[in-house]
Order: sequence, then structure tokens, then C-alpha cells
Amino acid sequence: MSDPSPAPSSASSPDPAHAAAPDLGPIMRIAGGFMASKVLLVAARLDLFTHLAEHPMNGEELRARLGLHPRAARDFFDALVALGTLERADGLYTNTPGTAHYLVRGGPAYVGGLLELSDARMYELWGKLDAGLRTGRPQNEIEAGEEDLYTDLYQDPDRLAAFQQAMTGLSMSSTHALAEAVDWSPYRTVTDIGCAEGALLTHLLGRHPHLRGTGFDLAAVAPSFRRRLADSGLGDRLSFLAGDFFAEPLPRADVLIFGHILSGWAPPKAMTLLRKAHEALPAGGIVIVYETFIDDARRENVDGLLMGLTMLLETPGGNAYTAADCRSRLADAGFRESRVRHLAGPESMVIGVK
Repeated sequence: MSDPSPAPSSASSPDPAHAAAPDLGPIMRIAGGFMASKVLLVAARLDLFTHLAEHPMNGEELRARLGLHPRAARDFFDALVALGTLERADGLYTNTPGTAHYLVRGGPAYVGGLLELSDARMYELWGKLDAGLRTGRPQNEIEAGEEDLYTDLYQDPDRLAAFQQAMTGLSMSSTHALAEAVDWSPYRTVTDIGCAEGALLTHLLGRHPHLRGTGFDLAAVAPSFRRRLADSGLGDRLSFLAGDFFAEPLPRADVLIFGHILSGWAPPKAMTLLRKAHEALPAGGIVIVYETFIDDARRENVDGLLMGLTMLLETPGGNAYTAADCRSRLADAGFRESRVRHLAGPESMVIGVK
């Protein structure tokens, strides 16, 4: 006799393998991350946030101001809302507190230069990651036979200005944290090695009136440094010294700072700079190295690991490294002790004491 019970329905019986499947969402968010990135980068390049700093705008006014096609504008603006970089209420778009603070051109905390560099340069460069991983070679101008990134960069005033603005944006949070994280009272002189526009020194000397500072960089940097100096009111305590930190001794000071410098060079060249720093400092003087360090376990600070891949794409030998690596190098250069302290976001500093 046949079994009168109904056959099991595949629709009502969950697939055990499917029920236990991990969440696909994190993978897809990473895979599609370039889309969200491009929306923000283009908005910054269009100065959307600067326009909205004037007053809230409805979609049509903002579209006309930016010169966008009617078909494109609404989804673009609302994507920025969904990404948390714009607010919309009663049909009017406004900046968020974050974009109002960091992405309005001309503001004291403007980091748009970094986004502009990412859009104009890094976005395309990272499209060549597979080639960089296979060859171990940079995928920028060097691949076409030019000497190195920095030689070409410092010969092009427009590119140099964009790079300096980007470095200012990259270092902004750490610059402010650094001024508070160190006991500056024992020191009188400080030199920023590879000072770019001088944002770190102008802030540091503004917070600590007993300090005198020197910005040390190639001569091409001088015009932008002196423009910032003129606006700072620190002319009697801050100066610029032109020089090549590989070809010449480092300036003598109580404190030497390397911010995002050592990662741009192969370890032997980085060691050369640390040894030169040791020679330039007095007994009891300090060197401060701040970077987007990879965490010592190499599993948490994604920004540090991505910085390492950026150095692969941009430089012949530069690399990101851990704070433990930095402390080891400082010891090899002759520093008697070192310590690590977090600054801001993914960045930390290592202080070496002579």
C-alpha cells in the first residue's frame, strides 16, 4: 500500500547549507566600495560642499550651480545623503557637520586637496594594482622611465601644489593631536623634515609660544610655505631652510619630526635619515616619526596595509611598516629609548630619545 503522506515540498524545506551561509553583505560592500568612493571624490572636485556652504539649496538650484544634467542630479545628490555626506530636509540639501568642517574650500580644516589627489591620481593608479602585485614595480611615472615620483613632482608647480595640499589634508588630525600629545616644555627648537606647506609647524608654534621652528624641504616648496607663514603671524619664530635631506646634514634642533616621510623610501634609505637625525640632535633630544603604521599583528589597521600597497604603486622601495619596526630602526640608529602613542584615526607616532 502506498504512503498517503504528501511528498516533502522543496519550497518549505530550507536548504541547510543556505541557512548556515555567512552574510554576503560585507563582501559586496567592499566589492562595490569604488562606486561610493567615486561619488564623494567627484562631489569634492565639483566643489559641491563649498557651494552648499553659502546657503541650503534645493535640487534644481544645486544642479544648475554645478552644471549637471537633469537626469543625473537627483540620484547623485541623494546618494550623497545616503552615504552620510549631505543632509536633506524639506527639499533642501545642506552639508553635514563633517563635510562643512573638512570639505569647504578655504576653511582652516579643508582636506579636499587629499580627495582631489585621490580622484586625479590614486583612483587610476589603483586600477593597476594587479600589475604591481605581479611585478613588484611602481605603476606610475617610474614605469615610463622617469627617475622617481618626487623628482618629477617637484619640477611641476601645479602638481606639487596639489600634492602639498593633499599632504596637509592627510596630516591635519595628527598635526593637531601632536601639539597636545607631547610635553613640549623641555624643548626650544623643532624642525619638520619634509615640511610641505608648513601646516604642522604653524599650528604647533601657535599652541606653544616658547618654541621656534624650521621647515626643511626642497627649494620648490618655499613659495607655499612662505604664503602660509605670512598668514600665520609667526615670522619671528618660524623660518624655511631649503635642502636635500639625503645630500646634506639635517638641521640641528631639540626635536626633529618625520611625518609620512620614511614610508616613502626603502628601509636602507629610511635608516640613513634616522642616523642623520641622531647626529643632528643633542643629548636628550627627540625624533618624532608619525605615520599610518601597520598594527604590530598586521590584521587590524586596514589603512596602514593599504598605505603599504600605495607605496608599492608609487615608489621603487617605499613601504608601510609597524611601530615595532620603527622602534627597532631607532634602536639601530643609536636612540636609547622609544615609545609609541596613538595620535588620530589610523595614525600614531613613535618618539625616539637620544
